[in-house]
Amino acid sequence: MTTRFLVIAAIMVVATLACVLVPMLRSARREGRPRGPFVLALILALVTPPLVLGAYLAIGTPRALQAVPAENQATLLDATQQLQASLQRKPNDAQGWALLAQAYSALNQPQQALGALNHLLKLKPDDPDAMVAWAEATAETSPSHRIDDASRTKLQHALQIEPTHQRALWLLGISDFQRGDYADAAKQWKVLLPLLEPGSRVADTVKQELAEAEARAGDDTQTTLAAADPAPASSASATTSSVALNVTVKLDPRLAARVRPADTLFVFARAVDGPPMPLAVARLKASALPAKVTLTDAMAMTPAMTLSKFPKVSVAARISKSGNAMPQAGDLESARVEVTTDSRAPVALTIDKVD
Repeated sequence: MTTRFLVIAAIMVVATLACVLVPMLRSARREGRPRGPFVLALILALVTPPLVLGAYLAIGTPRALQAVPAENQATLLDATQQLQASLQRKPNDAQGWALLAQAYSALNQPQQALGALNHLLKLKPDDPDAMVAWAEATAETSPSHRIDDASRTKLQHALQIEPTHQRALWLLGISDFQRGDYADAAKQWKVLLPLLEPGSRVADTVKQELAEAEARAGDDTQTTLAAADPAPASSASATTSSVALNVTVKLDPRLAARVRPADTLFVFARAVDGPPMPLAVARLKASALPAKVTLTDAMAMTPAMTLSKFPKVSVAARISKSGNAMPQAGDLESARVEVTTDSRAPVALTIDKVD
C-alpha cells in the first residue's frame, strides 16, 4: 500500500465527513442549538484521519510510537475542554458525553474517556456502544491491559442487546484468550468472522487469531486426554508457552527532579526482527520506581502478536509526562536491552536520558 494511496484516502475521508458535518453545524446555528458538540465532531473528523495516516507512515521506523502533532492536539484539546465545560451546565446531554469520550480517546487519555463513559452509562445504561467503549477504556487504564470481570459483564450485556456487535465479539474473544479459554475465544470469533467484509485486513486478522485459538484449544484437549490416559512420551502433546521476562526498572538519580509521582511508567518489549508493535506492555505510576515487572503473553495487544512468537526481543522503559502511550518531547527513557524470550535472567533497565 503506497503513501500516495494513503494520502488520497485520508483526503477523501476528510472531505466526506466535512460535507456531512458542516451542514449540521449551520443548521444548529439557525435553530439556536448549542454548537459545541458539532464543532468538536467536525474537529475530530478533520484531525483523526491525518493522525491515523501519520501513525501508519511511522510504522517501521525506530520510533514506532509517534508523537501526535502539537498543533492538532492543542486544537482538539481546546474543543474538548469547551465541551467539558458545556456538560457541567447540561449534565444530562448523553450525546455530549459520548462525543467527549471519543475526543479523550482520540487524545489518548483513556482515564478521562472512562470518566465520560461513566456519566454516559448513568444516562444510557443499556447502550451497547457505551458498554464496549467502557470495557476498552478500562483495559487501557489497567497496568496489565487485561479485560477484567466487570468489563466482561459489560461486553456480555452488550451482546445480549446486540448479538452481532463486532467490537463486543472481538473483545470478549480476547478476554477468553487472555484467560486461557481458547475454545470460547474461537467461538466468539467464529460468530464475528461472517460479519466482516471478506478479504479485508480485519477479516484476515480475525482468521489468523481464530486459527491460533483453535490450535491452542486442540493442544489443551490433547493434554487433558493424555493426563487421563497416559501414553508413551513420544505421543505427549506440546504445552503452551510460559515466556516470562523479569524486568527491573530504576531511575538515574540525576533525573529524579524531573519526575512527578503521577507520571506514567511504561515497560514494553518489541520483536528485534519483526513488526514494531509492542508484544507486551505494562503501565504503572512513576511513583512505583524502582519497579519490578514481569512481561508475559497475557500482556499482548492482540493474541496473534505475543512474546512467545519471537525468539528475540528488545525491552525498554519510558516515563511519560502526559500519560500518552506515544513518545513526546520531555519523556524520560532507558536504553533498549535485547534478550531471548527463553531467558530467565533478570533484565535490568535504567531510565537515564531525556527525549
